[in-house]
Amino acid sequence: MISLWLKIIYTLFVCVLVPVYVRQYGFVNFLWFSDIALLLTVPALWLESSLLASTMIVAVILFETLWNVDYFLALITGKKLIGLSAYMFDQTIPLWIRALSLFHVVLPLLLLWMVYRLGYDSRAFLFQTILALILLPVSYLLSTSDENVNWVYGFGAQPQTWMPAPLFVLVLMIAFPLLVYLPTHLLMLKIFNPK
Repeated sequence: MISLWLKIIYTLFVCVLVPVYVRQYGFVNFLWFSDIALLLTVPALWLESSLLASTMIVAVILFETLWNVDYFLALITGKKLIGLSAYMFDQTIPLWIRALSLFHVVLPLLLLWMVYRLGYDSRAFLFQTILALILLPVSYLLSTSDENVNWVYGFGAQPQTWMPAPLFVLVLMIAFPLLVYLPTHLLMLKIFNPK
């Protein structure tokens, strides 16, 4: 169902990106939901796995859409919407490394296409919720407030101070499934034929 050339090109791209990102940002960067989706799309392509593709679309379609709106608005007008893609305009990061981050443009389109081709697996909400319940505390334990992976220290550049940090992570562990994953799951059920 998925052509070999697409599997090979995507896999080669990820093989180039991973060592560059490790050197530039460190291993902790791969705890971001978007980077997890980037990596897990490789086996999703090769296995033609509806479950993996569906799980990743539940995980990232909202945030990837926001990233794209933020990026293209800043690119066209010079104004930030929410600053999610601000690093793309950071002159201290080499342009070719920032160019690798354009995977954020391709990834949501690829995942949507894969789910269209393979069908939406209705187990995706459960699987992504379990992944988030593991990944959010791990992100808190392994990242710093400067890295703020998956916003476990607060939204934006400054850490939140209105509640204890572990409680904030617990709030995220409830909010992500209820406010992000469940609505996305219900939308995917309406749009695509569940498997």
